[in-house]
Amino acid sequence: MTQSALNPTPPVRAALALELRPGSEATRDALAQNDAGELGALIAADLAGFAAEAMGLDLVLVGAHYDPVELLRPGWPLHRELEQLSARAPGESGGRVIAFGAHQGRLPGAFAPSSEHRGGPLRLVPLTLIGDPAVQAGVDAAFESELMERGMAGAATALLAQDGFGLQLEHARYLTLHDLCAMTALQYEHAGLKPLWPLLETALLAPADEAWLDAPPEPLLHYVDGEARIALFSPDGWRNRYAIGDDDEARLERGFARFEARQRQIAALLQAHGIPVTYAHCRSRLDPHDELA
Repeated sequence: MTQSALNPTPPVRAALALELRPGSEATRDALAQNDAGELGALIAADLAGFAAEAMGLDLVLVGAHYDPVELLRPGWPLHRELEQLSARAPGESGGRVIAFGAHQGRLPGAFAPSSEHRGGPLRLVPLTLIGDPAVQAGVDAAFESELMERGMAGAATALLAQDGFGLQLEHARYLTLHDLCAMTALQYEHAGLKPLWPLLETALLAPADEAWLDAPPEPLLHYVDGEARIALFSPDGWRNRYAIGDDDEARLERGFARFEARQRQIAALLQAHGIPVTYAHCRSRLDPHDELA
């Protein structure tokens, strides 16, 4: 798509990924302002090693860590919050490090990590680079090419993150948001959620588009108008769509209970990714696709 005033070159959006040792958990969610600034300076030096032109862009970050579902949401809200707050930072743009840390234990804006999503093995420090569009585009291309393969953070960066957040690190590396999407897709595949990923990917990368999950025995979903619509079936309606020809009442009852549990699992995952979920009661004599349109 051609870049224009209505379609500006997006900032370079990435994250410092902190992989925790098995069984460990961070003891602090956020860094104080001075420590956040120190972490930002170390990250800037690391990123320049992957693309020297990155030194000419403003590096903006928050000294806090999040679960992947908090970053992977339509519109990239954490990154957009960084970009909006950075616009009010003093000084001339180009090569600045703008780090937001905690003051009296509180982070600015909407940066407070969710307690609901604590405890996962991968924590992410979001960061964005902003500046000249041509430089952004070059740095973005370099990061997409380099970070997944050799994006390890420097030893000083990893040590500061480990000590500052009070965690035990297995690895510290940089990822673009596309890298993070690819990793998450693989994790969801291993967790038996592969059929859902195309719909979730549409919500993240093309939120104005539509997508269906229409792959029995999975629930029927339609992503449209920025929300996921889930078809609700009566027991008879479910049998007509998913269990034609089966007349074992006990097996049918167990199958319907599993189906409803799967609906709840998928709805919870979509909501964790910031995607609104609505339900449509599907009448057995109508095409359920029409009910979700």
